This record gives sequence, C-alpha cells and structure tokens, in this order.
Amino acid sequence: MFETHFWREKIQPYTAKSDAIATRQALLTIIPFMLLWAGYAYCVEFSRLYVIPFAAMITLFILRSFVLMHDCGHGSLFKTRRANHIVGFLFGVITGMPQFVWSKNHTYHHNTNGDWVRYGGVFNILSTEKYAQLSEKQKKRYWLFRQPLILIPAGFFYVLFNPRFNWIAGNIVMAAKILKPLLTLNIGAAVDTAKKWETKYWKGKKDYLHMTYNNVALLSVWFMMSRLMGAGDFFLLYVISTSLAGSVGILLFTIQHNFEGSYATDTERVNYYRAALEGTSMLILPKVLNWFTADIAYHHVHHLSIAIPNYRLAACHKAYENLFVGVQRVSCRDLLGTFKYQLWDSQQQKVVARDSWNQVPETIAWMPPEPPLRDVSGERTL
Repeated sequence: MFETHFWREKIQPYTAKSDAIATRQALLTIIPFMLLWAGYAYCVEFSRLYVIPFAAMITLFILRSFVLMHDCGHGSLFKTRRANHIVGFLFGVITGMPQFVWSKNHTYHHNTNGDWVRYGGVFNILSTEKYAQLSEKQKKRYWLFRQPLILIPAGFFYVLFNPRFNWIAGNIVMAAKILKPLLTLNIGAAVDTAKKWETKYWKGKKDYLHMTYNNVALLSVWFMMSRLMGAGDFFLLYVISTSLAGSVGILLFTIQHNFEGSYATDTERVNYYRAALEGTSMLILPKVLNWFTADIAYHHVHHLSIAIPNYRLAACHKAYENLFVGVQRVSCRDLLGTFKYQLWDSQQQKVVARDSWNQVPETIAWMPPEPPLRDVSGERTL
C-alpha cells in the first residue's frame, strides 16, 4: 500500500489543473475581500464597533487567500508557472507573506513530513529523550510556549512582524557589511559582499528580491489605505484580522500533524506515504469553513501529492475513501487538544502527549529502513 506506483496510478487523474476554476476561486476571494474593506471604510465613520463583524469576515478571506497562495507555491492552482507566480504574489500581499520565500520553506515541510529529526513542526517539538534531559525550569518554559494562549501573539509575529523585521534588519546588516570595507577603501571586498548579498535573514538574492517586492507592495498599500480612511481606523482592522488569520492558520497546521499517535520517525526509516496517511489528519469542518480553507482539511490527500489542486482534494478523498479509513479524523472541538501532543517518542515512532511521555513504551519489532521521501506526483514544487 505504500508503494509509489500504487498511489501514482490512483492519484494521477486528480492532478489536472483548470484555469477556469482557479480564476473563479481567485476572483471569488479577492473581490469580496476588497468589497469588505470598502464597506468597513464607509461604516467605520459611524462607529468603530463595526470593526468586530468586519474583522470576523476579513479574517476568513485572508485565511482563504493564504491557502490559495499555498497552492500557487506548489504550482497546483493554475496550469502555468507564470500564472501561479503572479496570483501567488497577489495573495502574498493580501496575507502579508512573501509568497516565494514562504513556499520554499513550506517545501521543506513536505519533503521532511514524518521525519521529526529534520523537522520538528510549527513549535519545534523535542524528542522524549531530549525533553528528559531538561531541567524542571526548562520543562516549564518548554510548555509555556506550547499552549493555546501562545496563538494570540504567534499570529501577529508570524504574519506581520517577522516578514517586515527580517527584510528591514537584513537591509541594515547588508549596508553595514558593505560600508565597513568602503571605510578602509577596500573596494574589492565591498563589491564581493554586494555580489554575494548573503545574510542570515534570507537565502540568496532571489529570496531578497521577492521579499523586497512583497514589502514594497504591502507598504504602498498601507500608505494608500491610511490616506483614504485614516491610519488608526485602517490598522485597527488590519492588525486584528491579519493576526487572527495567522493564529487560525497556525492552529490548523498544527492539528494536521500533532495528534495522538501521529506517525513520527527518524530520517533513516521515514516513509512518505505512511507520513501522509498516518502522520496527517483529516479535519471535519462545516462546509462553509471548508470553503474558506479551500478544502485543506483533506490534508492527507494533499500530502500524498502536492500536484493535486485544492478543488480536486475532496473528490480524490471520496473516490478512495475506503483506503483512508485509518486517517485520523479531527473535529472542531478537538482543535485546542493538539497542544497536548508536543513530544515525539522515537522508540514508539509517534507523537505523544505531555502526560504520557514517560510511560513504558510498547515493544516494537525492528523495522528495516523504508523508501526515501518522495512525492508521488513526480512534479517539482516550485
């Protein structure tokens, strides 16, 4: 069941892209998003309390924009790379996230899904062995930053603060690195530094350029909207809705991989298909939330192949539902429960809860190394 040809044959028909569907999805996201902002600009003149309903709706559209941006990064929304790049950039401005850079980092998650040595999830969870070596003070700190309340600041820092800070700080560091040899008239060193354009804030010039495009576009929008409705009214809604969307996104992403018994192994034994089916959950959401999250709830199907567009995930799941009976189902009431599962047991090869990490593990027969990480689609991510 975990063989490449088995899944490739079944999944291939669902990797077909439709520009018509993708265009409709983009328009039905961007146009309502803009209309909501126009409505808020009109209503806020009467009362700032209107920020509450408008924040709720705009948060949902930002969340949908993020998922569609995610599809563009995988090259799965539109047929052509160019269309995915252009629309992905627009969604990156809406969400506040440099799409190209984010997609590269997200690719690492797909390539290491199930390998908890190389990728520790959103909260960089520790193995039970490393956790046992922590002092009591360190253990308390560990859980302090892995509890539901952390979502409140996490959304703001992840979506709004970090992308701006990294770009600004990187520019300052680069200016200082170039200026330093210039002060000693070492022109050659300054030129070499400028050519390499390397800092810890980005990985190469291409990343920097995409960060710059995103930030310049976003700062221009901020300036324009502040002039149109006033900086206070604009940022009141913008910060709330964007931060909330980031928080909900982090929560959804976490529960899709951190749950009781989630497949978690090491680099030598990791298997792409077991990680997709045993280490990825299926969210049981109301239809309206499935629409706003562009069916990312069928996350197990997405991890079987990044080439499947969001608008074909549900159909693929339905066609082979009998093969997905073992996939963990998670409902809305279980969402916050994910924060219990922030440790992974390398001996049991699964994610475990805080209160069960030191229990005596079951005996597990030795398993030979499994096939290496691989996407059944055979397509490049970017």
